[in-house]
Amino acid sequence: MAVRHILQRALPAPIREPLLSAYHFTLSLCAAFLYGFPSRSIIVIAVTGTKGKSSTVEFVNAALEGAGWKTAVASTIRIKVGDQTEPNLKRMTMPGRFFMQQFLRQAVDAGCRAAIIEMTSEGARQHRHRFIALDALIFLNLSPEHIESHGSYQAYANAKFRLGSALVHSSKRPRIMVTNADDTEGTRYTRLPVEIMLPFSLSAETPWEATESGGYFTHENTRVAVRIGGEFSLKNALAALLCARALGADFGGIVMGIGNLTTIPGRVQHVDEGQDFLAVVDYAHTPDSLTALYGAHASRRKICVLGSTGGGRDTWKRPVMGEIADRMCDEVILTNEDPYDEEPRSIVDMIASGMKRPPIIIMDRREAIARALSRAHAGDAVLITGKGTDPCICGPGGTKEPWSDAEVTREELRKLQKAQ
Repeated sequence: MAVRHILQRALPAPIREPLLSAYHFTLSLCAAFLYGFPSRSIIVIAVTGTKGKSSTVEFVNAALEGAGWKTAVASTIRIKVGDQTEPNLKRMTMPGRFFMQQFLRQAVDAGCRAAIIEMTSEGARQHRHRFIALDALIFLNLSPEHIESHGSYQAYANAKFRLGSALVHSSKRPRIMVTNADDTEGTRYTRLPVEIMLPFSLSAETPWEATESGGYFTHENTRVAVRIGGEFSLKNALAALLCARALGADFGGIVMGIGNLTTIPGRVQHVDEGQDFLAVVDYAHTPDSLTALYGAHASRRKICVLGSTGGGRDTWKRPVMGEIADRMCDEVILTNEDPYDEEPRSIVDMIASGMKRPPIIIMDRREAIARALSRAHAGDAVLITGKGTDPCICGPGGTKEPWSDAEVTREELRKLQKAQ
């Protein structure tokens, strides 16, 4: 860490970036060597995309466990090895290279048959995926995200595509590529020279139906029930099914496992304390994911709690997120999310600049959630977005306030119930 900061401060970018790249690569090699290159001894499935990664990891895990496989998981939501699971409190989708290699070694030593890993563009840029031999890669979608970090949308897309190159160069056989045929970037992945290429699209899985509480699609005359809401959940489940089946898992077990998955923490997570309206916590942090979440609840009156992006990043999408909320929600409450070293109110004002109607602004996030819940009537939906399972609110100077949108929502619902 100290070496990286020294390089960042002391050297101009044209010199610094190649040195940083070599530094990250060397760390990955050392980590793999220290733990004995564990990925060579376990099936490794990588999941990438702008949105839906964590949910798809959970669908793949459910599918494989339904087929009787012992699994390991490393995602934004949690770290799991066999029956042992704990929340990912690091606020990093792909933690450090030594952590990842240690995770894989533990999975191998625990007798896990497969490890499912959520992989990111930032992780790929820093070579965190190096020396992890892939059996399969699932590509979900691509939309503008992390533009300021990567420098451009194309640089972001190219960083993602490094994971496709990693699959091509894997020593494993057969190499399996599952890619979204409906995404414009998905065709890039279909050209990869691998043994098994599986483009997916709901249009090929008819009949299908998506509702706010679940739905189904039809695969080879088999109805596959999905119990997580939204059309996007059907797509994620379909990708998981295709991957698990290509790996040789029992089809009946796959279908059963997917159907048994009823909750994914922080992803269209319903918080129920007996109230007569929906309270939903979701990670949605891109324009596309916000639109999809709101669209999944189109039939309901919606009260939406929105914080948009964290401080110092992707400022372009703040007014865009505001416009979407203004257009699709009946009431909008803007609040604090992760300001880091940026002035929280300036972030909220940028969101509000995309709105035609004046929003309610409540900077205290708990108070904002409580207000939204108190304004809900029977049949409404209160949609609380942006943090999902993030365990803290990140403020100035590296401060972190312990946080859980789901638990705060649960606590405020209980207060509301007592007051009635």
